[in-house]
Amino acid sequence: MITAKNIFKSFGDQEVLKGIDFTFEKAKTNLIIGKSGAGKTVLLKILVGLFDPTDGEVFYDDNNLFALPKRDLLQLRMKVGMLFQGNALFDSMTVEENIRFPMDMFTKFSKAEKQKQVDHCLERVSLPGINKKYPSEISGGMQKRVGIARAIVLNPKYLFADEPNSGLDPKTAITIDELLSDITKDNKITTIINTHDMNSVMEIGENICLLHLGKLAWQGNKDQVLEEKNEILQNFIFASPFLQKLKARALSKPE
Repeated sequence: MITAKNIFKSFGDQEVLKGIDFTFEKAKTNLIIGKSGAGKTVLLKILVGLFDPTDGEVFYDDNNLFALPKRDLLQLRMKVGMLFQGNALFDSMTVEENIRFPMDMFTKFSKAEKQKQVDHCLERVSLPGINKKYPSEISGGMQKRVGIARAIVLNPKYLFADEPNSGLDPKTAITIDELLSDITKDNKITTIINTHDMNSVMEIGENICLLHLGKLAWQGNKDQVLEEKNEILQNFIFASPFLQKLKARALSKPE
């Protein structure tokens, strides 16, 4: 579990976050959603410790992230997996070398142990046998799955994903959503996903944080979205004509 308590963040005179309180729950897909400029990325970077808040606290279970001694902070970071928006794979490294990189950095595993874990993670993301390929030799969707494999190679307790479906076709995006959801449940991870993909909201949004102009505008889950009367949520979720028709169809069904 990760808890944000009264988070404020300013850059000069610009106040981006204005007192965010939210609990991201263990073994659930926690989504941060909102329009561009709402503060989603800034909040995500504060949660992982890339930005310091202007005010407020972030707790990983009972540990205050910004009060941890350096040694404890390093131990915590080893429990965090990160899936970057652009995959952030090293072009000069093979798939295997990319996935192994966190183990090379943070562990003293033997070569055999590292190989076993790499193979296991590739199996987990349904990409067995592509160890020796380079990122340029595989599709964007496969690169995203390699990124997930690297993010989970240290068996993290906490997993962050920044726009995991960015640039993917709808079918591949659904595959990524399902994979993140399965990994979350199977490994009981606290997963936090920054997204604007409405399919993700409706399919895997178990705990949703909607930001609007730097404030928490709504919280709930995918099952509450269609009938929720919050105006800000309605304007965000049903911005497209397709989703407006979907909502109308759902509300017109007889009891």
